[in-house]
Amino acid sequence: MPYIKVRGVEHYYEWMKKSSDLVKPVMIFIHGWAGSSRYWRSTAEALLAEFDCLLYDMRGFGRSRGKPTIVQAGESLVESQSTEEKAEAIAELSYELEEYAEDLAALLDGLQLPRVYINAHSMGASVATLFINRYPERVEKAILTCSGIFEYDEKAFSAFYKFGGLVVKFRPKWLGKIPLADKIFMARFLHSPIPKSERQAFLQDFIDADYDAALGTIFTSVSKHQAEIMPQEFAKLTVPTLLVAGEYDIIIPAELGRKAAALNEKVELALIPNTAHFPMLEDPETYLQRVREFLQ
Repeated sequence: MPYIKVRGVEHYYEWMKKSSDLVKPVMIFIHGWAGSSRYWRSTAEALLAEFDCLLYDMRGFGRSRGKPTIVQAGESLVESQSTEEKAEAIAELSYELEEYAEDLAALLDGLQLPRVYINAHSMGASVATLFINRYPERVEKAILTCSGIFEYDEKAFSAFYKFGGLVVKFRPKWLGKIPLADKIFMARFLHSPIPKSERQAFLQDFIDADYDAALGTIFTSVSKHQAEIMPQEFAKLTVPTLLVAGEYDIIIPAELGRKAAALNEKVELALIPNTAHFPMLEDPETYLQRVREFLQ
């Protein structure tokens, strides 16, 4: 499997391409909390006529490592920074979303990609928003799927942290072998059904996620800090952006997407009916239609 060493940490990445005489732009896909790039494969496959698609797993999720590793003899890793630069970055790595935005910058540097299109989901969409505002010259257009702004509520956030901590702690390996576990696990995220293979893959990604990364990003993605800065980040966007919301999403309700889109004329809102937190899997035809309309 292809890996790139980004800021001292091995990241899994995967190219999806279709043979053509044309030089195509690159679209990079960014997954959400406790997921992996696997659930983007069907969307990427549908866009191969127009784009070379790059999928990767964020630090601590999917097939990427959660912590810095030492290169073993014979390993083939793409190096993105000097030894001195990597040592400094490793010492400062945290689970703040801003750090994940810097991971993305280093990934693109390592793969020598100066400018890309972005399609990002949920927590990954927050990472993408931060990245775009730091490096607007590197992004042609952006699609933020299931994202928005929220208000800080100390009591609600404290309850969320407590519940989230328990969920992350209780992830036995045998969970994925229980009949219907995938269906029960994904019920909160879906309004319309998705293939069983997709449900099983997401459950397995959740089980395999690095403990520190999964717990750390719960505290950093849903926080007072994010509630305060994300309205400013959406307002600052200078890159044409499509914000896709699922009509029945209870993780990031569509109303939060509407509020975010209202802050900036560069942000266009697309509401996908009869879907929840995974509109690209629940109704891929409508999702792709809206994406293609935006890209053209």
